[in-house]
Order: sequence, then structure tokens, then C-alpha cells
Amino acid sequence: MNRSKSFILCGWVYCISFVVAFLSTYSSLGLHQWISISIGHIAATLCVFIFSVYNKNSSLYDPFWSVAPLPIALYLAFWPVSGEINSEKIFLVLVPITYWSFRLTINWIRQWEGLGHEDFRYIDLKNKFNKNPYIIDFTGIHIYPTLQVNISLFPIYFILSVSTVKPNLFLYLSSIFTILSVVLEHVADEQMKKFKKDPSNSAKTMQTGLWKYSRHPNYLGEALFWWGLYLMVLSLDHNYWWLIICPLSMTLMFTLATCSMMDNRSLEKRSDYADYMKKTSQLMLWPPKS
Repeated sequence: MNRSKSFILCGWVYCISFVVAFLSTYSSLGLHQWISISIGHIAATLCVFIFSVYNKNSSLYDPFWSVAPLPIALYLAFWPVSGEINSEKIFLVLVPITYWSFRLTINWIRQWEGLGHEDFRYIDLKNKFNKNPYIIDFTGIHIYPTLQVNISLFPIYFILSVSTVKPNLFLYLSSIFTILSVVLEHVADEQMKKFKKDPSNSAKTMQTGLWKYSRHPNYLGEALFWWGLYLMVLSLDHNYWWLIICPLSMTLMFTLATCSMMDNRSLEKRSDYADYMKKTSQLMLWPPKS
């Protein structure tokens, strides 16, 4: 299937998944609001999974990461449990989330090669569990990321739907921090895109710009975005300190799984990566070792 047809199919899949999510959430409105949202979130994931299996390509799930959170945030903002809609608070929370969602989705659109290509990480996982590929596909590639995003989004439930505390200086600062985290991710991705455009850089490791100080500055920006959501809820009420598990779990996923898989892939493809890996921080921006 060519790229254009792949995008059309993907668009239909996500439209159907949105309807499934809406109906699932609506049918469970009598439950706790976040449970209703989670039911819709998982139902939409199941829908995408079915289409992924049918098309034999788990990369159909990729945009789900950035597409799903925005409608969840909008729902919490305009149908809060507290019954109080604070436009100032909505602005401070939705601006960084909207920027993050659109930027990441557009970045996926630019890079996606269509259903003729599948992310190497998905292929490796299914090959590793070749006796039960559908089980790892369902649990590891579809459900786990959805649950991770769901957990990491949990702070905005308290910010937008539960808390009636008025916006303060710390919420403004936390919102700016979250926006700057997305800017960091954005700049890192643009630097890598420019580097890859030069044919002379083929099979070479990017070691300039932000990539001089971190092997994965784009993932650092992504992790900090989730910490920003946590800081926003903390700025309103310190009693929500326990929500630290939300961004912490996301950070552990990047450091222990995603970054490690990318490092191993780069070691196989680039002869200079081993040296780069020895002297450069995995995630945090840090001066390289001499």
C-alpha cells in the first residue's frame, strides 16, 4: 500500500476509534470520571489493535500516543467534576498539551513511510516472542503504551476537573516549563532531520547541537513534558505530591526501554556510536566526557 492510501486508511481507523472511545465513555458516565475516560481510552486502543493485526503492521498505533490525550484534556476542561470552568486555567494547561499533540503528530506525518514500513522495535519484539506474537503485540505494543499515557495524564484530571484553586504564579511558571520542554523536543527533532537530509551523514552519528550533550534530547523533552503536567497540579495543591509516580513511570520507560532499544539499534548500524555512547549522557543534557 502506498503512502497516500496508508494515510487515508489511518485516518478512517482513527475516526472509527474516536467514535468507539466516545460511545464507551458515554456508556460508563455513571462511574468515576477517570474510569470512564480510561474505558474509552482502552476501547479505542482495542479498535486500533484490530486494524493493526488485519493490516499486519503495528505502526498503525504510532499516532495514538499524541492524538488521544488532547480530546481527553478537552473533555476534562469543559465537563469538570467540580462544575467550575476556569478559562485562565484551561488556557495554561491546554496550550502546552495542544502544542505537544500537534507537533508530535505532524512529526509522525512527516516521517511515516506508510503501511509498507513497520517500526523496527515492534518487529524485534514480535520476533523475540515469536511463539506468541499477538500477545506481545496486544500487551507490549498497544495496551502498555496506552496505560502509560493514561497514568501520566492523570494529573490533568485533578488540575482541570477536580481542583477549584485559582491559577497562581507557580501554575504560570509550570505551564511555561511544559511549553519549553516541547520546544526542546521540537528543536532536537529538527536538528536530527536536517542532519539526516545530508547524504554525507549516512551511517554517521549526530554529535552536534543538542545531540552533543545527550544521546536522546528529543526523549528528554518528551519526559520533561510529563513532568510539566505534574508540576502544574503540584502548583495548585501540594497534597497531590503522590502523583509523582505518573511522570516517574514515564521517565523510567524512556530510560530503561525506549532509549536502550534505540542505543542497541544505533550500535548495529553506526561504527562511531560506541565511542559516542561512552562519552555522551543517555538522556540528560550534560557536557560530553573528554
